[in-house]
Amino acid sequence: MTAMCDVAFLLLSFFILATKFKPPEALSVVTPSSVSTKTAPEKDVVMVIIDKDSKVYLSVSEANQAEKKEMIEAINTSKNLGLTDAEKNNFVRVSNAYIGAPFSQLKSYLDKDPAALQNVVKPGIPAVDSTNNEMVDWFKAAADAFTGKKMNILVKGDDAAKYPSLGGVIYALKKNDLMKFQVVTSPVPAPLGSELYIQQQKQGTKAVE
Repeated sequence: MTAMCDVAFLLLSFFILATKFKPPEALSVVTPSSVSTKTAPEKDVVMVIIDKDSKVYLSVSEANQAEKKEMIEAINTSKNLGLTDAEKNNFVRVSNAYIGAPFSQLKSYLDKDPAALQNVVKPGIPAVDSTNNEMVDWFKAAADAFTGKKMNILVKGDDAAKYPSLGGVIYALKKNDLMKFQVVTSPVPAPLGSELYIQQQKQGTKAVE
C-alpha cells in the first residue's frame, strides 16, 4: 500500500505540473443565452469577436500557426504593409491575441513586445461600412489559408453589441461565399416541460442548475 500511495502521488504531481491550463480571455464578452448543448470546436477555428462597443476583432486557433502565417503573408502582400518577419511572427506565435486594428495601423500594432500585445487598446477592424469592410480581406485570406481543410467560423458577439457590426461581418462572409458559421452563446437549461427538456430527460441529460 505504501508503494502504491507513493506512485499515486507521483502521478498526481506529474499531471498537475504537466497540465496546460486555458489562458484567460483577452476580451471580455457577455454572450447571449441559448439552450444549445453543442460544444464549440477548438481546432481549425477562425473566430470573430464583437465586443459591447460593437468593435470587431479576429483570432485564429493557436494550433493553426501554418494557416495564420499564410494569412498574414497574404494580407501583407495584398495591402503592401511592409511587415517585418518579427512583426509577422507576433501575429503567428502570440497565443490568445486578437487582431483588432485597421490595416493602416496593423504594422504599429504588431511592432510591440509579444507580452504587451494582449494589453494594447484596439480600435477594432473596420466592418460596418460596406465600402471599407476589411473583414472581406481577412476572410479571403483565411479561406485561402484553410484550403483543403474544414474552417470552423465562430462569431462571438456581446449581448450589448449593435447589429450593424454583425451585419458587416455577415456581408464579408457572403462576399467570400462563406455561408456557414456558428454563433457562440452561453448555455442555459431548457425550459421545464419543453420538448428539448423532455428529450434531454429521456437521454439522461440533466438540466444545469
